Amino acid sequence: MEVEVKLRLKHSTAHHQVITLLSPFHLKTLHQHNLFFDTPTSSLSSQRTVLRLRFLDKDTRCIVSLKSKPTLINGVSRVEEDEEELDPVLAKDCVQNPLKLFDLDSRVVKRVKEEFGVESEMGLVCLGGFENVREVYEWKGLKLEVDETKYEFGISYEVECESEDPEGVKRLLEEFLNENGIEYEYSEKSKFAVFRAGKLP
Repeated sequence: MEVEVKLRLKHSTAHHQVITLLSPFHLKTLHQHNLFFDTPTSSLSSQRTVLRLRFLDKDTRCIVSLKSKPTLINGVSRVEEDEEELDPVLAKDCVQNPLKLFDLDSRVVKRVKEEFGVESEMGLVCLGGFENVREVYEWKGLKLEVDETKYEFGISYEVECESEDPEGVKRLLEEFLNENGIEYEYSEKSKFAVFRAGKLP
């Protein structure tokens, strides 16, 4: 179970304020390209499950993820997550021909078939996706991720922090944002949900 605090920054000015204030604590920048897959009849979505390929480092790395049963309440996200690295060259082939995913030697893809009943005969399609620039910081003993997510219909900004003490982390982050006059609100939708809705929150 992945538990994260997710706070949506209201505009680009708020995003700029956050990354400026956190700049002394910066660890790295990740360029992520996220693509999502499902059957033509939305077999995974109907089971509240998401299958994602995430390409990193100019497509030199790829991670396949399966996320199930998400909840997002008062800025705290909980989701069952399983992921593993894939050969990025093979993964690229799967973007062009999604059915090739079933040919991969992948624990995650095996779960898609065995636990969620998705077989190659049902077909598989790439739903599209979005780009995400993730700034990673080590701040007050926490690993903070500040995202600039670029959808076809606009850009959104978010602060995320994975923690076993989400309420404590949320308090700390809210104090930091309020003290610096940074406009934010609790995230109400996952990035995938925003992508599927086709409009910013």
